[in-house]
Amino acid sequence: MKRVAVTGIGVVSPLGNSPGELMDSLAAGRSGIRRLESDDYKRLTNRIAAPANFDPASVADGPKLRMMDRVTQFALAASHQAAAQAGLSRDDLDPARTGVFLGTGMGGAHTADEGYRTLYGEQSDRIKPFSVLLAMNNAAASWIGLEYGLTGPNLTFTTACSSSTVAIGEAAQRIRSGAVDIMFAGGSEASLWLGPMKAWEAMRTVATEDPQDPAASCKPFSRNRSGMVLGEGAAILVLEEWEAAQARGASIMAEIIGYGLTTDVAHLTHPSVKGQALAMQLALQSAGTDAASIDYINAHGTGTLANDAVETAAIKEVFGPHAARIPVSSTKSMHGHLLGAAGALEFAIAVLALQARTIPPTAHLKDPDPECDLDYVPNVARECSSIGTVMSNSFAFGGTNAVLLARRPP
Repeated sequence: MKRVAVTGIGVVSPLGNSPGELMDSLAAGRSGIRRLESDDYKRLTNRIAAPANFDPASVADGPKLRMMDRVTQFALAASHQAAAQAGLSRDDLDPARTGVFLGTGMGGAHTADEGYRTLYGEQSDRIKPFSVLLAMNNAAASWIGLEYGLTGPNLTFTTACSSSTVAIGEAAQRIRSGAVDIMFAGGSEASLWLGPMKAWEAMRTVATEDPQDPAASCKPFSRNRSGMVLGEGAAILVLEEWEAAQARGASIMAEIIGYGLTTDVAHLTHPSVKGQALAMQLALQSAGTDAASIDYINAHGTGTLANDAVETAAIKEVFGPHAARIPVSSTKSMHGHLLGAAGALEFAIAVLALQARTIPPTAHLKDPDPECDLDYVPNVARECSSIGTVMSNSFAFGGTNAVLLARRPP
């Protein structure tokens, strides 16, 4: 089996549109969550979200942009960053040996929302002629393939909140098997529109606005947590076969060493301790390592009552007494829940934490839930010179649990 190197990371996020900006914000405990003041959101009960500050013109010119939903714009911007950091241009890539695996939960949500509003709200018989092409879930992955002329495998994964973790894990498996040499892998989500937000609000999983500080509305592992806050953005990683990356002199950021994938069959929305624990165990097993080797866990940590307690119990089941000694944090407390792109952003954060030797905090954790009693790195980032191996958890509606492990290059 081949080894898998991470050689590039690109991000668009509520905390900045580069890995450096993202990590600076996380280290400072800065939140990207805010109240949406536009009248477009006046029908929401809770008008809090974590939007990205993004200029579409940074991606393409006008005619090209009109063929891209916001979700595709995010993905393309992140892929450009990742390729640049990896030191790869279109001419450096073997088209047949390079592929794209992306995750998304809702695809071109803006195009769909706008089309329904035009058709039903305005009673118009005309919608955008390219609506299908903008809204289809595989549009972002297809555009990355077009941008770099890639004829290798191009797949989109939609497993709700674990979509992009699955995309990265499956991309790593393709490289391990020798089927490809390089993969663009990650996810993108842009669903902060009235229709999707009302749908999430109806699920009663969205946090209520903190009356003192809207930025502190997402409180994972807290006694007074009230739910998740929706965010938007993208994270794309360049994955390469280890020896080929070394041979071309690439700077290797981390090695992906483990991947666990399971499916709960107990309930469509309620998480399972057994399923989450098994995914973590399978990731450790595939890496050929044990629980004691893990130095940091980036938790799924949505801030919902059910998820945080179940994930805590699952970590305890896998790690036993060692669980109390592992730093665990939920960065969703600052960047919100990016749905299908959440896993990619959080795995990118875990890799960047390896590089920075700094563990990002769980923000707004002032009143811990007694049932959530692990070391959740409350409120303040923590320097950790010995950090060497990290785990990133993603657990989804529908029951797809995905876990990734990465370690510092030797």
